[in-house]
Amino acid sequence: MSDCEDSEDSCGEEEVVPKWEVRKEWLESIFEKHFEEPVFLPEFEIIPRCTSNDSVLSDITYAKVIVYTKAVRRRIEIVIKRLPDDPFSRFFVTEGQYDLREIKFYTQIIPDLKKFEDKHTKIERINLDEIYDNPLKVPICYYAHYSPPGGTDDSPVPPESILVLSDVNAMSVKFSEGLTFAQAKAALDSIAGIHALSLCMKIIDGKPLPERYPFLFQKAKATDSYQQMVERGFSQLAHFLERVPGLETVLEALMALRPKTKDIIMTLLAPEGPLALITHTDFWCKNLQFDYHQVLGTKCYILDWQMVAYSRPTNDVALLLVSSLPSKLRRKHTESLLDAYWNALNESCFIYGVDIPKDLGYTRKDLAKDYRKSQLLALLLCIGSIDIALGHPQTEQRLIDVLQDLHNDGILTEEIAITTTEAEA
Repeated sequence: MSDCEDSEDSCGEEEVVPKWEVRKEWLESIFEKHFEEPVFLPEFEIIPRCTSNDSVLSDITYAKVIVYTKAVRRRIEIVIKRLPDDPFSRFFVTEGQYDLREIKFYTQIIPDLKKFEDKHTKIERINLDEIYDNPLKVPICYYAHYSPPGGTDDSPVPPESILVLSDVNAMSVKFSEGLTFAQAKAALDSIAGIHALSLCMKIIDGKPLPERYPFLFQKAKATDSYQQMVERGFSQLAHFLERVPGLETVLEALMALRPKTKDIIMTLLAPEGPLALITHTDFWCKNLQFDYHQVLGTKCYILDWQMVAYSRPTNDVALLLVSSLPSKLRRKHTESLLDAYWNALNESCFIYGVDIPKDLGYTRKDLAKDYRKSQLLALLLCIGSIDIALGHPQTEQRLIDVLQDLHNDGILTEEIAITTTEAEA
């Protein structure tokens, strides 16, 4: 989970107008290139918006523009993502290439997936254009720019990256409340669409995804990044659990787990088996927005792709269910949500002519086994972002429930079997 803060989506008196200046001429040039025709931009407006939920990985500006072309008048809301002004955050982002990774997701992966979808769809959509549910529920990319650091020691040139996206401006979810069943299912439907497209593209085109996209979050770099977060979070978690009666065995299991976390993270981040594909890898409720469509129902849009990786799909599924579901819903509906994800993945793959059980020998039981392992990775990532949960009674109780449930299921004590078995494989 990326390190951001949740303040009940409330900013009080604090509304932030960005220091960075947005110029009309710059916006016009962006939209002229995007629409491939001359545009006139009579007005634009910077939209003050609270920043309590924005990731430290970007400084964000929101704007509303009116764009005229020869044919139409468009009202467009945009998000401008730039490198953080804070020097420490900027170094963290550029060193880990989080900005570059997200830019390349929008400029390389998404266009490739769209081309693949257009070329390989096996089922005709006659008279369904108005209700066709596009699997790529991500913002539109209007503009992307990246330049690495350069210059000389005497005259250094700082790095720069800018990403201009459509502002989905749909409903966000309070982390303390968590997702509803309909929202969780919609989120899994959306990620299943991207999982399926990348899997089918890998199979049909026959080109390994890590070779095609060498910028994906590499296992070693991701492990180091997550391990630093987890180590920082473990101390806070231990201090918190020491004050909660009845969790002594859970705390003991976690402390036994602590020295092995780096090996566990590296093992579980590694792509495994036939279902290795493009994953979001930071798939939790604060990176999602929801809208309601009269025909298609609740729909989910997926934001913030700085950690896009090549991994197992259950890592995304587990992080969502472990981090973002109220305890009662998670306990009651995990299996039905796994069924929903499995069905969505298979239905999407079938559209492109791939039958997962038949062609890949991967079954619903295999998904359940992978999900069981991925829950441990999800828990470690939650520990790495423990600040988000502590300090709010609802989220603290949800954390306690997750720890108790995973401990009772034996997941906290299975790390030796996980690392040994998969290392041998």
